[in-house]
Amino acid sequence: MNEYIKTSLSFDEYVELLNRLLSEGKTTGRDQSESRVGYGRLNMARMRRLEKTIELDEAVKLQVAGLDVEWIWLVITEGWCGDAAQNIPVIEKFAAANRGIETRYILRDENPELIDRFLTNGTRSIPKLIAIDRNSGGILGTWGPRPKAAQNLFAEQKSLGMDKPVIHENIQRWYLADRGRSLQLEIAELVKGWLRTPLANAA
Repeated sequence: MNEYIKTSLSFDEYVELLNRLLSEGKTTGRDQSESRVGYGRLNMARMRRLEKTIELDEAVKLQVAGLDVEWIWLVITEGWCGDAAQNIPVIEKFAAANRGIETRYILRDENPELIDRFLTNGTRSIPKLIAIDRNSGGILGTWGPRPKAAQNLFAEQKSLGMDKPVIHENIQRWYLADRGRSLQLEIAELVKGWLRTPLANAA
């Protein structure tokens, strides 16, 4: 994973890239349609709002702060992705609670061979968080692209043949009501397993 980490961006660099592209009327990825750029603008506004309003549950914050780890969380993402905009601010709150966790960001469409190693039901769904032990380079585990309840809602509505824009709108409403709680609890639980991952077999 070292080659991907080397070419990845810090959160600030990722946001700077998105802002620069948006100032040029662009977004990340090959699709530069008006609608895709519009999603990019909307998602940047969402991220800014959530950065200010999302707070970790106190019990979760204490758990994360007490971890003695040196981890890199490599997040595969794109600026136009609504799920990424909703979940990245929560991921950043986790990292801010422990100096041993560093987040790095890498674009899916520029790294198809990477996302193809971490497919979700055969699809290149994002965001995808890959937890890596800094010292060994071993992969501890992954999360993504949505909290389980949101993923179940997506799968249910897709099976009913609902139009994709309607599904996405319903997912965004779910995020609005959930306020990041589900993701906090999921990652807090995953972290317990990552602490037990045998690094010799993790890569």
